[in-house]
Amino acid sequence: MSSPSQTVHPPTETDRRGILLVFAGLMLTMLLASLDQTIFSTALPTIVGELHGVNEMLWVITIYILASTIMLPIYGKIGDLMGRKGLFIGAISVFIAGSIIGGFAQDMTWLIIGRGVQGLGGGGLMLLSQAIIADVVPARERGRYMGIMGGVFALSSVAGPLLGGWFTDGIGWRWGLWMNIPLGLLAIASAAFFLRLPEHPRIKARVDVAGMALLGVTSTLLVLVSTWGGTKYVWGSPQILLMGVGTLLAAGVFVAVEHRADHPVMSLELFKDRNFNLTTAAGLITGIAMFGTLAYMPTFLQMVTGANATQAGFLMIPMMAGVLLTSIASGQLVTRTGRYKWLPVTGMFIVAGALVLLSTMSPAMAVGVICAYLAIMGIGLGTSMQILVLIVQNQFPNSQVGMATASNNYFRQIGASLGSAVVGSLFATRLASLLTERLPSSGAGGSGAGGGGINALTPALVRAMPEPLRSLVVGSYSDALTPIFVYMVPLLVLAGILLLFVREVPLATTIDRSTPDSGTAMDGNGTGGDGPVVRDVKVHAGIAVEDGMGSPVRADAHAPGRNNAQGRAGHGSPDASAGPGPA
Repeated sequence: MSSPSQTVHPPTETDRRGILLVFAGLMLTMLLASLDQTIFSTALPTIVGELHGVNEMLWVITIYILASTIMLPIYGKIGDLMGRKGLFIGAISVFIAGSIIGGFAQDMTWLIIGRGVQGLGGGGLMLLSQAIIADVVPARERGRYMGIMGGVFALSSVAGPLLGGWFTDGIGWRWGLWMNIPLGLLAIASAAFFLRLPEHPRIKARVDVAGMALLGVTSTLLVLVSTWGGTKYVWGSPQILLMGVGTLLAAGVFVAVEHRADHPVMSLELFKDRNFNLTTAAGLITGIAMFGTLAYMPTFLQMVTGANATQAGFLMIPMMAGVLLTSIASGQLVTRTGRYKWLPVTGMFIVAGALVLLSTMSPAMAVGVICAYLAIMGIGLGTSMQILVLIVQNQFPNSQVGMATASNNYFRQIGASLGSAVVGSLFATRLASLLTERLPSSGAGGSGAGGGGINALTPALVRAMPEPLRSLVVGSYSDALTPIFVYMVPLLVLAGILLLFVREVPLATTIDRSTPDSGTAMDGNGTGGDGPVVRDVKVHAGIAVEDGMGSPVRADAHAPGRNNAQGRAGHGSPDASAGPGPA
């Protein structure tokens, strides 16, 4: 029997307008989430000095990243099973609740709790924004949108420190949290009215509660080991060893549970895909380098250059300008040419070079030179971050894109947690040691520190110190942080080498809306043994194409393959001209 003919409905102006409205709402939400990752970077020294919590400083950043990391796979899997719009609005609501808690915090404990609640919602904001774009735009066209998403992240990373500094120097740092309330409500309204997604078939499935719990335990123990090791406890202490063993045991049980789960929160089948493994490893390393640098550079700039919080935010602009320009440019380039492999490879080596340059910073170095080094790092990050996500999404059908994107982002966030925690731990340990060694007892613990000792040192206090004492503190901050940058260079070189082995699979010009049969185990491509049922087989710029009968068709009849060049560009596939062959 002949196959039903496919009818292609060309996109109308209304269709394009609908996609743009969806995209605008997602950009607002990404702005909300990414602002909160960086807004405290310039305000943090003042906050911890006011709340007397320098020893807990790194938890203000780490707890947000940890909470959002744990939630990433959960949002990804539930979105694949039940649809993303309601989940998206719920995540924004949780994020707002965390902002309210943190905004009214009177001590470090409540501030950290509020940041943790924010993270529970924030994990869904970034992840679901990326997955929703995959719902409406095919991979070949998605590069330009992903590039703009990276640009929004860069813009917010500039605006975050600036707003944090402006609030701290003016109306108060708490407004960095309170401003999320009106922005969050606006994001909810935007999602409710403008977010129109293709109909998502609800899959009746048993939620992988055990897998979710074990993933949370594993993530938490891993970050606790990296955070407390060498600070609260010595590395060889029974507490650190016990948590390390607990991490390994929890990870092992998690793998066993996922192997047996009908609908695992993080399917082990993902790890059979070569490109997924390579880009995920590179993403983890990128997270370590980016957040290890981004979290503590504003503190360095305030303490060492004498800049106030607002000025420190301005000094971060070169880095984020580099991310903004190269992220948008690389996305446009990928959409036009279909080639993408060389971009993240180049980016990794650029970031490695930038870290070497940053490790040479000193109090005597000109501020302009420091800004140039930051710009180089931004260029490297902009050419790689969003392209890695695009490569992963290109490997899997739409029914798995949430889980695949979440799993990739999960490991990048683990890298961010480790980067913030390890760099923070090393920095705090080295700083405390150097200050104790170099400062006279009266300067370290007396009235010169506001009566709070080393824990109460703030940028304003350091600027007000007499010159001999100030030089000792500034030198300690510089010597505590800059050597840590060079420690990360071998990791970036390794990431660049790993990405050389990525297969440059042509970017799909269709959205594969396959749904695996409920009783069929998925293979490495996410398909069942008999082939999944495909809905909306072909999509042009997010517009569905149905067969001539308006009914679902079998994957083996019309759907292009997903994970190899032959499936995309061969066998008479409509994707024969989707892009160049593998590199």
